[in-house]
Amino acid sequence: MADSFWDKGVDSPPTAGVLRHSVAVRISHWLNLLCFLALLVSGVEILISHPRFYWGEAGNVNTKPLFQIPIPSSRAIVPTGYGYVLPDQNGWSRALHFQGAWMLLFLSAAYLGYSFFSGHLKRDLAPRAADLAPGVVMDSIRKHARFDLEEEKRATSYNVLQRLSYLKVLFVLFPLMIWSGLAMSPAFAAAVPAAVAALGGHQSARTIHFFVTISLLLFVLVHVLMVYLTGFRRRLRAMTIGGGSAIEEQA
Repeated sequence: MADSFWDKGVDSPPTAGVLRHSVAVRISHWLNLLCFLALLVSGVEILISHPRFYWGEAGNVNTKPLFQIPIPSSRAIVPTGYGYVLPDQNGWSRALHFQGAWMLLFLSAAYLGYSFFSGHLKRDLAPRAADLAPGVVMDSIRKHARFDLEEEKRATSYNVLQRLSYLKVLFVLFPLMIWSGLAMSPAFAAAVPAAVAALGGHQSARTIHFFVTISLLLFVLVHVLMVYLTGFRRRLRAMTIGGGSAIEEQA
């Protein structure tokens, strides 16, 4: 979801007041969505097998958890306070999770390369100096808090909050998600132990991974809400067929 931005260039001529996205952006947007959904569903199934979180290198059923999710487990040996267990789906969910993670990694790398070399990263995502003035940022926050979105309904470029949010997802949350995910792999931990130790240990990486997932999920939910509030049909059309005609946009 972080890969969507207003693209006025590649596959169609820019038209004033009309939202445009290139073919590359549209394809990456929907492929990333599929990967995210696959990772979310499979991640929930993996979580159910042991809904307890620890901090440090080690953690098991005999260790006091840092916190736990109040749901039944799919394994009888995990103490959750419930007298029953859920169906164990740990096999296919781990396979799907790994496949989705690698696909998302390759898609993200391709998207970043495309964004950098095409100029979209600098032109459409990087905030302008004037946008970073405290007054501008606070004004944008206040408008969004009041759901004063009339300007956003007519906008054909990202505002400063959108730019900062997408940059945070691309350069903070995604890298941390990948790093913490790799840190849970025994093979990676054996090959690069310092990368795991920097996160606080194997179990710390799992806990960080969980909170980054929550952050990304909140980002997606807010993203969908803003799309709905600022013109769902118009923005969905822009992200599927690249935009409508000027007459359609005025309707």
